[in-house]
Amino acid sequence: MRLTNFSDYALRMLMYAASAGDRLITIEEVARTFKVSKTHLNKVANTLTRGGYLKAVRGRSGGLALGRSPEMIRIGDVVRLTEPDFALVECFATGNQCVLTGCCKLSGMFGDAMASFQDTLDRYTLADIALMPKDFVGGLPASEASAYR
Repeated sequence: MRLTNFSDYALRMLMYAASAGDRLITIEEVARTFKVSKTHLNKVANTLTRGGYLKAVRGRSGGLALGRSPEMIRIGDVVRLTEPDFALVECFATGNQCVLTGCCKLSGMFGDAMASFQDTLDRYTLADIALMPKDFVGGLPASEASAYR
C-alpha cells in the first residue's frame, strides 16, 4: 500500500492549516515550508476546497483556512477524496483486465486488508494528527515565523 504524493501533500496542507488556527495560510507559505512545488499545491488546495476541507478567501489579504473543525475531518475521507482510484491490485482497479477475476482468492484477502486500512484511517481525525505551530516554524522565514510566537 502506498499513497500518492498528492495525498501526502493534502494531509500536510491540512495539518499546516490546523496549526495556523484562525490565521489564513498561503500556497507560497506551505510550498516553502514543505519544499514542494506551488503548482502542485494549487491542485491539492483546489481538491481540498472542492471537498469542503479548506475554504479559500480571495483578495489581497486572502488565503486558505480549514473548511470545518479539525475534529470533523476524518483522515480516511481525505484519502478517499485524494485517491479516487486507490487499488491494491488490478482486480480492484477501474478497467480490470485480470483473467483470474471471478475465481481468484486473492481478492478476498486484499479486500479485507483494504477495509482494515480504511477503517484505521477512519478512526483518526485531523485533530488527532495536527501539529503545534512551533513544529513548522523551522521551515518558515523569520518574518513569518514571528506570527507563531
